[in-house]
Amino acid sequence: MKKVLIANRGEIAVRIIRACRDYGLTSVAVYADPDLNSPFVQMADEAYGLSGVRPAETYLDIDKLIEIAKRAGADAVHPGYGFLSERAEFATAVIDAGLTWIGPDPSVIEALGDKVEARRIARSVGAPLVAGSDGPVSSAEEVIAFARQHGLPIAIKAAHGGGGRGLKVAWKMEEIADLYASAVREATAAFGRGECFLERFLDRPRHIEAQVIADKHGNVLVVGTRDCSLQRRNQKLVEEAPAPFLSEEQRRKVHDASKAICAAAGYSGAGTVEFLLGIDGTISFLEVNTRLQVEHPVTEETTGIDLVIEQFRIAEGLPLDILETPEPRGHSMEFRINAEDPGRGFLPTPGSITTFDPPAGPGIRLDSGVTAGVTVPGVFDSLIAKLIVTGATREEVIRRARRALMEFRIEGIATVLPFHLAVLEAEDFVSPEELKVHTRWIETEFAANLEAMERPAPSGGTELVRTYLEIDGRRVSVGLPAKLLTGIAASDGPVSASNPASATAQQGVAASVSGTVQSIKVKDGDMVTEGTLLVVLEAMKMETQVGASRAGKVRLRTKEGEYVQAGDILITFDD
Repeated sequence: MKKVLIANRGEIAVRIIRACRDYGLTSVAVYADPDLNSPFVQMADEAYGLSGVRPAETYLDIDKLIEIAKRAGADAVHPGYGFLSERAEFATAVIDAGLTWIGPDPSVIEALGDKVEARRIARSVGAPLVAGSDGPVSSAEEVIAFARQHGLPIAIKAAHGGGGRGLKVAWKMEEIADLYASAVREATAAFGRGECFLERFLDRPRHIEAQVIADKHGNVLVVGTRDCSLQRRNQKLVEEAPAPFLSEEQRRKVHDASKAICAAAGYSGAGTVEFLLGIDGTISFLEVNTRLQVEHPVTEETTGIDLVIEQFRIAEGLPLDILETPEPRGHSMEFRINAEDPGRGFLPTPGSITTFDPPAGPGIRLDSGVTAGVTVPGVFDSLIAKLIVTGATREEVIRRARRALMEFRIEGIATVLPFHLAVLEAEDFVSPEELKVHTRWIETEFAANLEAMERPAPSGGTELVRTYLEIDGRRVSVGLPAKLLTGIAASDGPVSASNPASATAQQGVAASVSGTVQSIKVKDGDMVTEGTLLVVLEAMKMETQVGASRAGKVRLRTKEGEYVQAGDILITFDD
C-alpha cells in the first residue's frame, strides 16, 4: 500500500490521516459540501469533493468513492466507522476495483453484519445467548407475538446495523407498533436496509466488549476488554478500558467467546465483539462490529498497540506481532464530546464553534474533528471530538478527568461537557466498590438537573453553489461558498437565516432541533390533544419526536423531507 483513500469524515478521518503519516502512507480525503473547511480536509495530503450535502449523496455513494479513489491514484481504502464501514457491497466494490480493502473480507462482513447469522455463529461455538427471533420480522404483529411468548422488555434491532441506530426497546405492548416503525426507519436511513430482529432485553445490563485483531494467517488476538455502559438512546457517551469490576470467570468467558466467534467466522482486521452483562451475572452475546470502534483509543492507551496501524499491517498480509493478550497498563476513559444539549434531553445542536480550547497535561489525549471557527453540520453524527484520559488506576483517571473537563472550553454550540462533569460526581459511576451504571441509567436513574444551554444561532452559509466555468476552452465544474455569492447579488438585500414563521411561535409548535422532517403524523386540519405526536425530525442520524403543546386544530407549516432550523414553526393552531 502507498496511498489510502479515507471514506469518512471528522475525527476518525483525522485519526487515520495521522496513522498514514506514521506508517509512511499518502492520505486522500473526501468531503461533503458542509465539510469543505473541516480540519481533516486541510490535514490530508489530497482532498476531493463529493459534490453533495447529505450522507446518501456523499459518504454513502459507493460509485463516487470508487471513482475518486481511481482518479486520485489510491491503492487502498479505509472506511473508518459508520457510513459504509460495515457494508459488504462497499468492500466488494473496492476489491473489484483492484484496491486493497482495509477491513475483513466481504463475506465475513456479510455474515457478521447480519445479526441473525452472527447469533447462529455465536451459538455454534457455545457463546452465551439470550432468547431471540429466528430471523428478521416483517411486521409489528410478529413483534407483539414474540413479546407475548418471551415477555417484556424486548429489543427491536436493525439486522444490518450497529452503533445503537435502528435499536428500540419496548417496555409496553401498546408502544411496540410505533417503536418497530421507528427502528425500521432509522435502520433504513443509517444502513440502507430496514430489516429488524428481536431479542429478550436484559434488565439494567452493563455493556462489555472485547477488542480483537486477527491476521490473514489464522491468528486471532483478544487485545483487551472495555466497558461502554454509559449510554443515552443506545449511543455510548463514556467508555473505559479495561472493563472494571469483572470477575476472572466473566473476563475469561468474554475472551474465549470473542476469540471463538472470530475464528469461526474467518475474521481478519480489527473488530469488536459485544456482550451484555445482566445484574444477575448473565452474559449474552450482542453483536460483532466488523470495523474500528469509536472507543478504540482507550484500548490503545492501556496496551500500547496502535490499532489503525495494525489494520494497515493486516491488510498488507503481515502476521500479528503479538499472540497473547497483553496485561493492561493502567486505566483509561474516553469522553465523547457531542454537539448535544444534555439540559434539553441531549437534543443535537449543530452550529458554528466560536471557542475550542481543549485541556492538556499528563495522561490527556484529544482526538478531534473540529477547531474554533468550524461549523458543525446538522446532517451528520453529533460527535465532534473525544477526550481520552489515562492514569495508573481508575481512581486516578476519575480525578484527572474532572480536572481536564473543567479546563475544556467550547462555545458557540451546546455540548455534553456539563453531563460528563456531573457523571464524575455520581456515586453509581465513581464508586471504588462496584459499577452501578447500566445502559439505561441515564434515562432511569441519572439525577443531576442540568441547565439547558443557550441555543446556537442558525449556522447557514456552509453550502456550495455549483456552476461551470470555461478555463482555457475547457468546461470545468466549480463549487463556490454561498456566503461569497451574497455580495454579488447585493441588490437583493442581505440574506437572513431567520424564519418569518418564528413570529408566530406562541401560536404554533417549533422544531426542537435543526434537522430534516422525517415524517408528519397528522393531517392539515386534524384536531389533536396535548402531547399528540405531530412530527418526527431526523438530526445527526437520530430521530426526535415533536408533540403538541396544547389541544386544537392544526395547520401544517412544513412538509416531509424539508430541512428546518431549531425554532422554525412546524405546526400552527386555529383558535
